[in-house]
Amino acid sequence: MPHCHFALSRGLRWLAAVCCLVLGPSADAEDPTGTRGAGDPFAGRRLVDLTHELSSETIFWPTEAPFRLESESAGVTPGGWYYAANRFETAEHGGTHLDAPIHFAEAGQTADQIPIERFFGPAVVIDVRSEAAADPDHLAGIAALEAWEARHGAIADGAIVLFRTGWSERWPDRTRYLGTDARGSEAVTELRFPGIDPEAARWLVAKRKVAAVGIDTASIDRGRSTDFETHRVLLGAGIPAFENVANLHELPEVGSHIVALPTKIRGASGGPARIVALVPAANEPGPSSPRP
Repeated sequence: MPHCHFALSRGLRWLAAVCCLVLGPSADAEDPTGTRGAGDPFAGRRLVDLTHELSSETIFWPTEAPFRLESESAGVTPGGWYYAANRFETAEHGGTHLDAPIHFAEAGQTADQIPIERFFGPAVVIDVRSEAAADPDHLAGIAALEAWEARHGAIADGAIVLFRTGWSERWPDRTRYLGTDARGSEAVTELRFPGIDPEAARWLVAKRKVAAVGIDTASIDRGRSTDFETHRVLLGAGIPAFENVANLHELPEVGSHIVALPTKIRGASGGPARIVALVPAANEPGPSSPRP
C-alpha cells in the first residue's frame, strides 16, 4: 500500500514501550491496583480510555442492527462453582471502531493485514470544537492542521491525528450525536455531524506520513456526505481510521501517545477497537465547552 513508512525498529520500540507500561511497576503514574513500584519508564503518565463501551445503547450507523449480548450460561454449576458465558452479535462499524483500508479501497488491507505499527503513535489533537458548535456540518480543513503546526511544529512521522469536534459529549443520545434517531436507509439523509475535509485528507496524504486518523463522530466524513470522499482519500492511501473516539477532552493538543488495538478479524473491513492514551500526568482533563 502507498504511504507505509514504518520501519520495524519503530514498531519494536513501541511494542517494548507498551510491554513496559503493562508489566513494569510505577510509583508515580496512576495506579488504582496498587501493584506497581519504582522504576516504570512511564512514571508521570496516566492512562485515558478513549473507547465507548459496547452495549444496547451503542450508536451504530442507521442501517445497522444494534449490538446484542445474549447470555448462554450464568449460574452455579452442578460442581458448585459459578460459570458465565455470553454470545454477542455486532456490525463491524459501530461504537469505537476501526475502518480498515478495504472499507473504501478495493485492493486495501483488511483489518488483520494492517501493520501493527500503525496502531501506536504520538497523538496530534486537532481542536475544532468552536467551529463544529457553530456549524454541525463543519469540515475540519487544512487551516486547522496548519494552525496546529504553527503552535507545535510539523506533524511527526507516525503520528495519529485525532480530530476533536466535541461530539463525543453527546454520546449516547442518538438524536444529538447523529442528528436523527431514525433508522434505516432513509435516515442516512438526515445525518448531521462534523467531519474531515477531503482537502485536509489529501494534505495529510501528500505532505505528512501519519500512521492513522481518528475522530469523535460517527464518521470521518461529515454526516451529510453522499460520496464519502475523505474515506476514499485516506483509506485509499492505506491510512486506517478510527471513529466514535471518546474522551478527547482529556488529551492535550500534543504530548500524549496512542495505543489503538482493533480486533484482529481475518478479512474484516473494520471492527471494534480499544483505544487508550498515555497522557502526561501534569495534564488534567480539559474543558468540555468550546474553546474561546
